[in-house]
Amino acid sequence: MVDRLANSEANSKRISLVESCFGAAGQPLAVPGRVLIGEGILTKVCRKKPKLRQFFLFNDILIYGNIVIQKKKYNKQNIIPLESVTIETAPDNTDYDLRNGWLIKTPTKSFTVYAATATEKSEWMNHIGKCVDDLLQKSGKAPSGEHAAVWVPDSEASICMRCHKAKFTAVNRRHHCRKCGYVVCGPCSEKRLLLPSQSSRPVRVCDFCHDSHTVGNGNDPRQLRHDQLNNNTNSSSAMSEEDDDDSSD
Repeated sequence: MVDRLANSEANSKRISLVESCFGAAGQPLAVPGRVLIGEGILTKVCRKKPKLRQFFLFNDILIYGNIVIQKKKYNKQNIIPLESVTIETAPDNTDYDLRNGWLIKTPTKSFTVYAATATEKSEWMNHIGKCVDDLLQKSGKAPSGEHAAVWVPDSEASICMRCHKAKFTAVNRRHHCRKCGYVVCGPCSEKRLLLPSQSSRPVRVCDFCHDSHTVGNGNDPRQLRHDQLNNNTNSSSAMSEEDDDDSSD
């Protein structure tokens, strides 16, 4: 079916419509062989709370964006190459009464989405899985073995998940470790690690992940403090971007 649609006029029109909905801020989507498989609204678990997002599944990429006007306008376009995607079912979210969820895991970012029904969830997972399998078979590549951690939502942590002492307030802000996804306080996440799949610059991690990574790579534990100081200095220019934990996505 995908091969039949690849060069069809109907497929070209559907892709053009998606492009127009994202406007000039979106990336061009019409490339040879690309087919729009399906689309729909899913509930994405964001840092602050779950939010509705518009998703588009192509045979090689998955796109999602914020809904400005349904069927007409979307913004903040996110494009995920399917070759790097792994999916697995997710437990129900009792805090927000969400069911029918699954994890979308990639080396750069991982998150949970929920469908309105079990049937919808099954169809999404089946189609995504089939597209990923087809891409890997054609390329001869192995499935991605590295995935970014799924961030724990703010609502699930009233105190630091590492020291279990610091209470979060308007002054004592929550931060997320980019390695494990835990919600941690500032003093427990002063160190930085270079995680190439997520950023070209060192990113915020908790003390536990920093120390485990450093010792696990055969480095001298006595150098941990020295590494911390270097990382903090080298990444000072990137702090405003890397530490923007107010981002909802």
